[in-house]
Amino acid sequence: MPAARPEDVAVPISPPTPTGRKFLGRLPLPERNYLAEALRTETVGGVLLLVAAIAALLWANTPLSHSYEAVSDFHFGPAVLGLDLSIQHWAADGLLAIFFFVAGIELKRELVAGELRDPKAAALPVIAALCGMIVPALVYVLVNTTGGGSLSGWAVPVATDIAFALAVLAVIGTSLPSALRAFLLTLAVVDDLFAILIIAIFFTSDLNFAALGGAVAGLVVFWILLRKGVHGWYVYIPLALVIWGLMYNSGVHATIAGVAMGLMLRCTRNEGEKHSPGEHIEHLVRPVSAGLAVPLFALFSAGVSVSGHALGEVFTQPETLGVVLGLVVGKAVGIFGGTWLAARFTRAELNEDLAWPDVFALASLAGIGFTVSLLIGELAFSTDPALTDEVKAAVLTGSVIAAVFSGVLLKLRVRTYRALYEEEERDEDRDGIPDIYEQDDPAYHLRMAELYEAKAAEHRRLAEHAGAARGDGEGPA
Repeated sequence: MPAARPEDVAVPISPPTPTGRKFLGRLPLPERNYLAEALRTETVGGVLLLVAAIAALLWANTPLSHSYEAVSDFHFGPAVLGLDLSIQHWAADGLLAIFFFVAGIELKRELVAGELRDPKAAALPVIAALCGMIVPALVYVLVNTTGGGSLSGWAVPVATDIAFALAVLAVIGTSLPSALRAFLLTLAVVDDLFAILIIAIFFTSDLNFAALGGAVAGLVVFWILLRKGVHGWYVYIPLALVIWGLMYNSGVHATIAGVAMGLMLRCTRNEGEKHSPGEHIEHLVRPVSAGLAVPLFALFSAGVSVSGHALGEVFTQPETLGVVLGLVVGKAVGIFGGTWLAARFTRAELNEDLAWPDVFALASLAGIGFTVSLLIGELAFSTDPALTDEVKAAVLTGSVIAAVFSGVLLKLRVRTYRALYEEEERDEDRDGIPDIYEQDDPAYHLRMAELYEAKAAEHRRLAEHAGAARGDGEGPA
């Protein structure tokens, strides 16, 4: 009988045990399997994101730069519906709605079945993420207050780009243990939540209450259809497009529609279900988000001038310097400081296989703020195109510095990470479940005993054969 694959094994998601887990300790098996699948897709998407960003920079800094501007500014869409938008706006307002739809599902799942479902367990990563947003904003405000710059961009350095961060890990070849990867993902999910709130609260233009009411009514219909168990993409996709169009015309940023619909999906499993509806839809939509929507947004948003003069201005203007320092310094200090303080006051013990420098390296990696930072930069300085491009250059510069710095720190511990990763992945009995999760299963130990007995019998047979060969004068003297 063939061994069961992990996706064929229905492992229910159980509530956390009273004893709790150590900070950055081993994840439960269902959480680890979900995380591995999600991050695998995000890593591929992150590589595509890097390629798109590099393509945009090359396109915008060659003699063909005029064609980049012409394509980005090309308008199409039904003007009668208020949707005659440029390609750049379709990417930022339309395609990123898909990204935020997936973010909404991630957030819902984290709240009901993941790391955030238990308030005590969630306290540490939430505090770390909040500090990792507050400190960069304070750094930006401090730099611009002392330098006489605009405070409008305070929210630009607050977000972490999980896809870009994972792409960096893929490039430098660091296999982080699942606990570190889960912590990074949780930070990004909380970042996305508060970035959504920031966009909704601080970057909402004059409201069109009729369109907003229509969008809310559409969301109510969406929710009712879900609760009634109605199936069929041909129902939900047209409805989602209507909701998105109404939200765009309401004055609220259109990506909020994606988040709202994502949060409405059920992310808990009923009896007999291998995957919840939210997990199933996320599995289908995440490749579209990571492999198409976000790279296309990067292609039409990252094309800024990177001449020596422009790069020099990044470190001399208060707005751009605030963004760079917010990403590189603010993120690292905020996340590490928040994590250390939360662990100290909650008496959470750090996993003995890891050390606080590992947390600092991860905090530095979270300084890569690309997709959402570029979006907020466009919203914050929408009336000043020149400053918008300079802030985009600052986001790129800060993200690259954070990537290089964290890459060096992570490389210093690569042997430790690789050993922990290999330990987590080892499956000697080949049943599809890592051995580390089966130490309390008698059947596992019986299978291992059979394997070792078979190996011992094979070695005895080889020993007898070698002895017979030596007796015939064929073996070594």
